[in-house]
Amino acid sequence: MKIRKIYGCAILLSLTTLASCMNFYENRVESDYSYAGNFKRYKTFNFMGYKKTDSDSSNHMQIVENAVRARMQLQGYRYTDNKPDLLVSHKIFYDDLLFKGYNQTDIDVWLASGKIIEEEVDEETGEQKKEYDPVRYNLTKGTLLVVLIDRKHNRAIWQGYASGLLGNKDFNNEAYLKRSVRSIFDKYKVFTEGYLLTNGQQPNKTE
Repeated sequence: MKIRKIYGCAILLSLTTLASCMNFYENRVESDYSYAGNFKRYKTFNFMGYKKTDSDSSNHMQIVENAVRARMQLQGYRYTDNKPDLLVSHKIFYDDLLFKGYNQTDIDVWLASGKIIEEEVDEETGEQKKEYDPVRYNLTKGTLLVVLIDRKHNRAIWQGYASGLLGNKDFNNEAYLKRSVRSIFDKYKVFTEGYLLTNGQQPNKTE
């Protein structure tokens, strides 16, 4: 995932809102990650604040946050207010979207390979230059985006997204929103180091 620095709640990565008549849109659950992420070192997390829009429901946002917190803890991460390793940002987009993602090996496969990728940075643009294969997705309205940010280095290291939430009659159902969060985190197959051994769990086990 090509990563740019994130300030405040500006978490969008190459995201453009389009009218629904312009393209064919689809329901997807996908994720992207940064090769520069120190995934084996992250142990703690907290949430970023977010700026509420007229479309946002505080109830929806709280349900999502609670579900994300539960899933992060299930995977061994500890919630803390004291210099967390990761900051979690999440948002629901209520319109159809043209979204830029990346073709990548599943994150657990990449981590198991032990491959180290040194990301080159373009001195003029400040953007990372190689090892990423971009792809554009046309996402149906109601996309839930979750971004994990390396607090120390101020950069996004993983993002997961599920689209088409608004097309489901159960959108306002708490259980449905929780399932959407779980489907996103099923793509984040990373547990804190030593957590599985300590707790006798198996990798890729979901809630």
